[in-house]
Amino acid sequence: MTAFDRARIEAAVHEILIAIGEDPVREGLERTPSRVADAYAEFFSGLGVDARAMLGDTFPVTDGSVPEPVLVRDIEFRSVCEHHLLPFTGVAHVAYVPSTRLIGLGRISSVVDTLASRPQLQERLGDEIAAVIESGVDARGVLVVLDAQHDCVRTRGPRQTRSSTVTVSSRGTLSQPADRAELMSLIGAAT
Repeated sequence: MTAFDRARIEAAVHEILIAIGEDPVREGLERTPSRVADAYAEFFSGLGVDARAMLGDTFPVTDGSVPEPVLVRDIEFRSVCEHHLLPFTGVAHVAYVPSTRLIGLGRISSVVDTLASRPQLQERLGDEIAAVIESGVDARGVLVVLDAQHDCVRTRGPRQTRSSTVTVSSRGTLSQPADRAELMSLIGAAT
């Protein structure tokens, strides 16, 4: 993967402005290519970053007990739909059943943010989060529920301004509906 190329983004936005019939040097638009480059640097900051590294130090389960599921609800995220390059925003609910290691709770949101900061599909984002958590701590089970609103649905075509999309990704023990039912009810209790 090549590094972020700010000059090319600015040049491309300049060309888009011309292509839609605008004057890219008129007042109000003269800094737009630079502003878009700034936004894209943030939106796509997860490209080339190993999301597993976001887990940081993990902690051993030392008391010999069989750990119960851990759930972090309402992790706000934003991403960019790879089909239209328009944002989608929402919340992630991430649960895992530890095996022998625990994740620092704040690190889960870092994984979500890193993976969301790429051109994405919501379905793939959930799968990627689940895979990083599962492999990062050898979790016995992982459940990721994403609830997001897509600007490509809200602002174009049928313009469904109040709709949201919910996706579920699961691994291991939390792939079984009976094993994840309690977590799903806890997630639902958040709203």
